[in-house]
Amino acid sequence: MIALVSRQRLRGVIAKPFVFFSVLMILKIYLAWFVIFDEGHFWASLATGVPSVWFVFCLIETMFYKRKLGAYLIADLVMTSIYFAVIMYYKYFGVIVTYHALQQAGQVTEVKGSVMSLLHPYFLLIYVDIVALFFILIFNKKVRAWGRSLAVKERQRFVTGIGILMLAACVACIWPNKDSMNEILQAQSMGILNYEVYAAFAASKDDDVSAVSVNQQAIEKLKGETPSATPAYFGAAKGKNVIIIQMEAFQNFLLNKKLDGKELTPNMNKLLGSSLYFPHFFQQVGQGNTADAEFVVNTSFYVPQHGAASQEYVDRVLPSMPRTFAANGYQTATFHTNDITFWNRKELYAALGWDKHYDKTFFGDEDPVMFAASDEVLYSKTADELAKMQSTGQPFYVQLISMSGHHPFDIPERKYKMDLPDRYEGTLVGDYIRAQNYADYALGQFVDKLKANGVWDNSVVVIYGDHQGLPIYSLTSKEKDLMKEIYGRDYGVQDMMNIPLLIKLPGASPEGKELPQTGGQSDIFPTVANLAGISLEDHVHFGQDLLNDTHNVLPERYYLPSGSFINDSSVFVPGKSFEDGTISAIDGGKLGKDSVTKDQYNQALELLSMSDAYVRSLPERK
Repeated sequence: MIALVSRQRLRGVIAKPFVFFSVLMILKIYLAWFVIFDEGHFWASLATGVPSVWFVFCLIETMFYKRKLGAYLIADLVMTSIYFAVIMYYKYFGVIVTYHALQQAGQVTEVKGSVMSLLHPYFLLIYVDIVALFFILIFNKKVRAWGRSLAVKERQRFVTGIGILMLAACVACIWPNKDSMNEILQAQSMGILNYEVYAAFAASKDDDVSAVSVNQQAIEKLKGETPSATPAYFGAAKGKNVIIIQMEAFQNFLLNKKLDGKELTPNMNKLLGSSLYFPHFFQQVGQGNTADAEFVVNTSFYVPQHGAASQEYVDRVLPSMPRTFAANGYQTATFHTNDITFWNRKELYAALGWDKHYDKTFFGDEDPVMFAASDEVLYSKTADELAKMQSTGQPFYVQLISMSGHHPFDIPERKYKMDLPDRYEGTLVGDYIRAQNYADYALGQFVDKLKANGVWDNSVVVIYGDHQGLPIYSLTSKEKDLMKEIYGRDYGVQDMMNIPLLIKLPGASPEGKELPQTGGQSDIFPTVANLAGISLEDHVHFGQDLLNDTHNVLPERYYLPSGSFINDSSVFVPGKSFEDGTISAIDGGKLGKDSVTKDQYNQALELLSMSDAYVRSLPERK
């Protein structure tokens, strides 16, 4: 009899929505914790995650008790969706998504293939309870009757007391960690829901910098640069065409690499012999990925702290490569096979001041790969257009955006140009290599056509990757083993961020040379301007001429936590502050004791603040 009463009391407790939905949310908290933080600290995840959940539930018990079940279901759906978004976003970007990323929602339909490729089936378990309860409520009268019976106001003193206690616990999780630089550690220490609330109201981590103080001399002083009176290579491509090719998701490890004796990028490898090659070159993109790369390369500014540059900065008249080269007598144009509205490029291109843009209306729908015409179509039609531009006798500056190597790299079989070893088949690494092998093939077709029509020898050609293709956070253990096979060591964050830069000088037989200095996408503008013989002495730019500077500090945003930077030897990622940060050698080797300094850390933060302040101060575009 006692046992029966005990079981009835237990069922009564479990039937209370506060308890029932608490159990469901605890399971979801742990799933998100396991995926993102990859650690099994079950009690730590509960200590930081449960207070925010229970605070919400106490509000329901106090304010919505007449529609209690519906309120709990809505709360369950909202919190579950936050956890799901955090999981999915982390698997690609390696950051904790906040409400700022909602501006990206319109891009999801364009890259749905990438989104689906990140979706592990067990992630969907997070929604199982919501779907099940929805159908049960529709088809089961007893459950609906149970829902109506819940419209009872619990003891308010008890509920209010628990609510106040949980709010205090939330504050106790947030307050000690509010000054942490590393957003991943912040979310781990605060709890994901607490972090999302904190991020919505937190002040910027940027230093307060007056735009009036931002000029080229101040930037050079901060970076410790002393411009040369007679810079090397100055005017080496004066009066020549400038062609910049941005390769989609193209990482540096692909160059000069073979799998079972087969070259991955034979055409790029061939170009190395006649190009200036920078193997220690790194991405500096943010939330806007490819469009951000276009922004950084063409302005030598840094990406905004939140949002994509193509959305945040397009209301300004941006000093840029297109404007600078146009002022020096060049025609300017940009070529991209997708619709110009994707990532708000129509506004971005107007802000950058391109004379012309060529998009889907020019390239058409023929031979689609991913979500637009193939790289072969891009290069073939562009080569014809460049021949026409050259025939005017006026030099041009153009940028091409390749796209066939886009995540998730499932190119059509008709585009396969190599056979993969069996161990790579059916893996993201294998699909990536095959897609980039095709991108290299298409690039080779472009080079051949430019040589045939006389444009190649009359041009400086710059080739670089826009951003990483193989995020560490997305790889399975098997795929990490494949990357270890490629590198001969564990695949690290420094490898993920590493993209190639090649510069082919004009002439039939330009010199080939490997240059070891560290560089980033913000350095392309000043480097190319130097080759073209265009002075940027009074033009604010945050990058530096890689042909005349051998030391660098590259601030990073978004793919790495705030305060991260890359210097001549290392990638630095802060912890709560500089002192507890982690250091990775850019070449995977051993690190010196003083490979990074706090001065470099402060310099990286100040450079970002200066860039933000300067861009915000630019005149608005009418």
